[in-house]
Order: sequence, then C-alpha cells, then structure tokens
Amino acid sequence: MPAQAPSAPRRTRLTPERERELFTAVVDLVREHGYEALTMDAVAARTKASKATLYRQWESKPKLVATALRHLAGTAPLDVDTGSLAGDLRRIAHELITHATEDTALLNGLAHAVTKDAQLWEALHELHIRPGLQSLDAVVNRAIARGELAPDNPAKDYIVHLLLGALGTRRLIENKDIDAEYMEGYLDAVVFPALGIS
Repeated sequence: MPAQAPSAPRRTRLTPERERELFTAVVDLVREHGYEALTMDAVAARTKASKATLYRQWESKPKLVATALRHLAGTAPLDVDTGSLAGDLRRIAHELITHATEDTALLNGLAHAVTKDAQLWEALHELHIRPGLQSLDAVVNRAIARGELAPDNPAKDYIVHLLLGALGTRRLIENKDIDAEYMEGYLDAVVFPALGIS
C-alpha cells in the first residue's frame, strides 16, 4: 500500500477575544522594543502561547505583525466639527497629543521595517493613518463649503504633514515632548497663517 502524503498542519481556531489579546501584545512589543527586536519567543512568553501555535496560525513574524495591525484597525474616524476650521484643527491637534506617546513609539518601532515590507506599511496605514486622513478631509471639505478656506489654497494639501511634523521634530531638536502649549503656539505661528485663518 503506498504511503499517504502527510496532512497539512491543522489550524487551531482561536476565539476573537484570544486573537485580540495576542494582537494587542504584538503591537505593544513593537512599541517597546521595535520590529527588528521582536521575536516569536517574546510574543509566546508575553501571551502564554506556544511558539508552535503562533507559527501554525501566522507562519512568520511579518505576517503576524501585519495581521495584528490590520485586526486592531477599524477605529472610526474622529468626528470633529466645532463649527470653525481653527477649532477643528485645535481639536485634532489635542487628539494627536493625547495619543502621541504610544503612536510615536509604534511608528518608530516600525519605521525601518515598513520601508522594506509593503504589507506592513499597508497594515500600519489602515490602523493609524487612514482614519486620521479621513477626519482631516472632512474638516477641510467643511471649511471650504463654509467659505473659510479657499479651495485652491496650496497649504491645505500639507496640513497633515504640518501637524505630524510637529510631533516628531520637537523631540529631535529640543529633546522635549510636544504639549498643548507648544502645539497652540505652533498652530498660531505656522499652520493658521499658511491657511489664511486665525
């Protein structure tokens, strides 16, 4: 009788709660140690899972991290509508500061890896970048509809770069975290004049 071909390893079904616990731990480890230093052993130890289970479910570290990012995505865009563009941008800036520490740690942890792995970049974009861009687009479109912002204002396409740039550069240049006072001054001196608002 001919030998039977070995059967493919069977995937164990994890509950949604257990998956979310694993994915949260993976993202936390990236924040803490960076992508390059992340190991399947560390994930197994943090989550009390066997390394064999992790490989059976996700096959590799890149796939596990990308899947974790995708599954933690889906946050609804921030609903910002204060009635004015200046008020909306102040609210968005406040939200950025509130989450700056954890978000910056994640972005820094993945910065090098995403330049080499399109799947990781796409997952990071879904989790952190796309919801923010959707919120900002809504804010800008309302400001144009209200007549506050000229549709051909060239600075409107760079608002997100201006806001996110402030988060990273203060630490680099001054070795200080961004705070509400700094961001208020930055908005008044840089962002609002570029947009022609006050």
